[in-house]
Amino acid sequence: MIEISALQSSINNQLAVTGSKSESNRLLLLNQLFENVLKLENVSNSEDSQLMQKALANKTDLIDIHHAGTAMRFLTAYFSIQEGKKVTLTGSERMKQRPIKVLVDALNELGAEISYQENEGYPPLSIFGKKLNKKSITIPSNISSQYITALCLIGTKLKNGLTINLDGKIISVPYIQMTIQLLNKVGIEAKFEGNTIQIPFTENIKVQTLQVESDWSSASYYYSLIALSKNSQIKISTYFEDSLQGDSSLQHIYADNFGVTSSFENGILKLKNDENFIPKPFVELNLINTPDIAQTIAATCVGLKMKCNLTGLETLKIKETDRLVALKNELEKFGAIVIITNDSLMIDGYHDFQEIPTLATYNDHRMAMCMAPLAQIHSIRIENEMVVEKSYPTFWEDWKQLGFEIKSI
Repeated sequence: MIEISALQSSINNQLAVTGSKSESNRLLLLNQLFENVLKLENVSNSEDSQLMQKALANKTDLIDIHHAGTAMRFLTAYFSIQEGKKVTLTGSERMKQRPIKVLVDALNELGAEISYQENEGYPPLSIFGKKLNKKSITIPSNISSQYITALCLIGTKLKNGLTINLDGKIISVPYIQMTIQLLNKVGIEAKFEGNTIQIPFTENIKVQTLQVESDWSSASYYYSLIALSKNSQIKISTYFEDSLQGDSSLQHIYADNFGVTSSFENGILKLKNDENFIPKPFVELNLINTPDIAQTIAATCVGLKMKCNLTGLETLKIKETDRLVALKNELEKFGAIVIITNDSLMIDGYHDFQEIPTLATYNDHRMAMCMAPLAQIHSIRIENEMVVEKSYPTFWEDWKQLGFEIKSI
């Protein structure tokens, strides 16, 4: 457990943030599918991306991806097309509670041979790689965009290509668009129109160097910190205004609701307080396309004692933990009155609180990091703080650079 305290009321620093986990894992799998013709720069140093690389290099028949949900989904699809190779794909106890039936059903319908070793619909999985010949599939689109991305990535190596028909409301659209844009970027003519995705079979792609943009989800903690600080600015790299990442909508969300401005110069993103900003009494946001920043936004509202209603959060229940329940439990320690449903979180007011809050992290990296900015307002304690290694291993070192006192207790 650590205790975090702010040593100064204003921030003025510059940091380099690790590459996007979402972009890195997509490109790592593409590179494997196309026999390592991509030279990738600024690859995420997250535990998830390290586990992804380790799994792709693994020559044994047992692959353990621990807590890495993205890797579980992508690798399920990848190993399903490795003809003649048999693997067991497993993970942590929490991973064994995270559903994967929709993806497994889709792959099996395409001709894959995947079965469950323990509980129906959940890892661990037995996968026997086969040649998949069916060229179209219909998949529910209201559960996880990672299922859809997994199919898009392997569709590039199916001899007949792959048409994916999305059934129902599409959630996390920017993540699907990121996948299509990355495919286009390396020379694959993928298309996403309406509720249909078309992925052509692609024999080869050209040798090329790609720079992975830094992670916008990780940037959210710095937006929150500036929102909770006075007369402050921070510069973080490497970020671009025309980002592929949906979470880049942070620029507009934090400008409109919390008075944090964004500007770009040569890959450097500068965040700064808007001196003329007039705070809103109530924040209302639909985060259906950007669920990974919901925790940070909720914590920012608590730090500023703002009421809010955040909707579009149905996927938070199947993440590393049930993030809606976790947020309610932890934000109430700051006196917040929190109401949750299956797809929303409302903060309806505040009680006073006195003691230093001790915050649980639920083996969820984002629960640790989204709470850190609140130390700018009030000293806090965080249990199992090294869970941040999943996506941002140097997080606490960076916060020390920002002027926070962090001590083990």
